[in-house]
Amino acid sequence: MATKNKKANTAVTPEETIENALNSTEQFLQKNSKTLLIALGVIVVVVAGFFGYKYLIVQPRMEKASEMMYVAEQYYAAENWDAALNGDGNSAGFVDVIDEYGSTAQGSLAAHYAGICYLKLGDMDSALEYLKKYDNTKGAPNVIINAQNYGLQGDILVNRKEYKAASELYEKAIAAADNILVTPYYLKKAALVYEQLGDNASALAAYRRIADEFGASLEARDVEKYIGQLEQK
Repeated sequence: MATKNKKANTAVTPEETIENALNSTEQFLQKNSKTLLIALGVIVVVVAGFFGYKYLIVQPRMEKASEMMYVAEQYYAAENWDAALNGDGNSAGFVDVIDEYGSTAQGSLAAHYAGICYLKLGDMDSALEYLKKYDNTKGAPNVIINAQNYGLQGDILVNRKEYKAASELYEKAIAAADNILVTPYYLKKAALVYEQLGDNASALAAYRRIADEFGASLEARDVEKYIGQLEQK
């Protein structure tokens, strides 16, 4: 009986369990306080560095790039391709924006615009060089630019008769933006290139997708004619 009482007296109560846990935690903190403080300091520095970099460096650079390319965009809209590219002596052109702020989203967009300007001026090599500098961006309006960028690169390669590489870029353009304005346009371009390559199966698949998924598009108006011609081969 005494033994049982002794065991009962030595049983650990919930309060003692909590106290023991707290003591263990306190001992751990005391023993490792220096390490924990260093780790906490590193986390604070990283977080502060991220927000500091974003708001004190990245955002101001983006704003400056936007201001810098404002006049170039006006020249671009007016189809003054040379002034849009190189500036007018007083205001910067897209090339200047790229040189100074090429790592920003605005600098990337300037590269896309610069590629189009070179295309309009007939300099295909420079056009391709600058179009390749563009980085895809997220968001509904941007996917059209993403698709256009791939498509323009594809157009340049078609001009060079590099049909295989062109077809791959058109496929990227198709995948970049799934909408009635862009997708059937590049599906048709891809189909025509596949025909040049003798890949009638891929061409037929592209034409059929236009007919099945984008029947209200401009490209769908004569797509049955292309389908019929391929089916007869």
